Amino acid sequence: MRHRRARWLSGLAVLAVLMASGQPGRAEDKPAPPIQITSFSGAFLAARVAEADNDLDSAVDYYKQALAFAPDDTALQQSLMLTLVAQGRFEEALPYADKLKEVPDVERFSRLVLAVDSFKKKDYDKAQYWLKLSVAADIDKLITGIMTGWAKEGAGQGADAMAFVEKLDGPEWFDLFKSYHRALIADAAGLTDKAGEIYAETIKDTAAGSAAPETWMRCAEAYVSFLARQGDKDKALAVLDQAEGFATGKPEIVALREEITKGGKPEPLVASPAEGASEILLDLATALNRGGGEPFVRLYLEYALALKPDSDAALMQLAAVAEQLKDGKRAIELYRRIPATSPLKEVADLQLGLNLADIGQKDEAVAHLKALVDAHPDDMRGYLALGGVYSVKEDYRSAANLYDKAVERLKTPTKANWNIFYQRGIAYERLKEWPKAEPNFRKALELYPDQPQVLNYLGYSWVDQGTNLKEALEMIQKAVDLRPSDGYIVDSLGWAYYQLGRYDDAVREMERAVSLKPEDPVLNDHLGDVYWRVGRKLEATYQWRTARDLKPDPDVLATIERKLREGLPAVEKNTAQEMQKPKPAPTPAPKG
Repeated sequence: MRHRRARWLSGLAVLAVLMASGQPGRAEDKPAPPIQITSFSGAFLAARVAEADNDLDSAVDYYKQALAFAPDDTALQQSLMLTLVAQGRFEEALPYADKLKEVPDVERFSRLVLAVDSFKKKDYDKAQYWLKLSVAADIDKLITGIMTGWAKEGAGQGADAMAFVEKLDGPEWFDLFKSYHRALIADAAGLTDKAGEIYAETIKDTAAGSAAPETWMRCAEAYVSFLARQGDKDKALAVLDQAEGFATGKPEIVALREEITKGGKPEPLVASPAEGASEILLDLATALNRGGGEPFVRLYLEYALALKPDSDAALMQLAAVAEQLKDGKRAIELYRRIPATSPLKEVADLQLGLNLADIGQKDEAVAHLKALVDAHPDDMRGYLALGGVYSVKEDYRSAANLYDKAVERLKTPTKANWNIFYQRGIAYERLKEWPKAEPNFRKALELYPDQPQVLNYLGYSWVDQGTNLKEALEMIQKAVDLRPSDGYIVDSLGWAYYQLGRYDDAVREMERAVSLKPEDPVLNDHLGDVYWRVGRKLEATYQWRTARDLKPDPDVLATIERKLREGLPAVEKNTAQEMQKPKPAPTPAPKG
């Protein structure tokens, strides 16, 4: 039986998958020096390949070699500048930005580099000059407009800055960002009454917040800080309650509540024009980071970090992008830069451990995460992270023992703890100790009745065992209804139909599963099995060959090769009859 497990850190925005592909590198490895290339085309192609492989160090070196052959090539200069920005190497990018400052196709990036440099030098007049673009899309208008507002505030023109931002013309989605930054500018300029009014108005707009939740939450944090500094502790706590209702468990909100409850007055979220300019770049990058545009998002985050190098929010977002790009080494470097005083430090340390496992340093990951569990024995996220690494190492006994300890620490399990029981169930299932596994799955569903992963895993397990087939099918169907675009869960439904002998239904679901996850060898293998049973043997052979070529695990590969030689044996019994068997008595859920 195959199952797919993700590492779930309850309450975190970042979700990383513990599966390293190919031969992973190690964090301490030094990249090989670039090969010296003796032709323009060779250097250019090498740069493109390195860039596609996310090897930006090599890409920079090869672009520089290509430029030696064609020093006036603006396209090459642009590629080199953007690659340098993507690495946060702003000082090196500046000369290329200066050369490209009048080139319309790239000025949105080149002039932004120069504007960032001017903000760092507190040359706000020059910053405003660089932020004037000849051609600008909506996102460029918003970024340059709000950054111009911050430059005006830096020049001592707070009221003018607010008016300038308010007049920015654009689509409706501009409104949240404009309102938030007008409040920040008023706060920074000492326009207290206006700041309080705009903050309150902005967080009332929860509909806009649903479209850009991280920006809305940042506004709530800024408002809470503002209220606490004004001495309005009760209202600050009320806004924190509102923020908790919008997104629960965020470390920044938890830390703010603790500080304000003790009578503290948090520092402003944005304390300078450079930080304000950094904030809009962070806000837009976060809103855009919905998958598929990671290299583009990374550029804006690097601009934001250049303006505020210790920004924990920008560092966390950049690390998440590095994970999405499968660059575990870069993610680790970024997580290590999170300041020790940041409320995100513990989350960063957890993710750091998971990324150590991703790049092949599993023993180091275990040692790192064990130390975190020992330091915070009541934080379930540590157990989940360490248990995930044990699972990758296929050390399910250690994982089961760890989750047993986690359950012991839980006095009264809540819905938020479902994943501890789910992961403990997986560990015992992998150890083939089903009497211990099943009660944990049931407990997870007791805590979170409609959790699709648990419904799928328990239902699939029953199908694979040939027991409780009617209930299993209902569970998996519910999981599919909840996650209709999850190819793995749809595959489980198809496989349940297959086990029940309902082959036509199985074909329909398996074809849908493969369309959702065409790169998965197991799903293609399953579709081949179903085609064989309905007499479509040529298509079955094609699917098995596809599955074989997708490099499955060795045990799956051996089965596929046997089927390619021999086909499937005849069905010996109608598994649909299993539905008529009496169901065994339910195993009681664990009390823990």
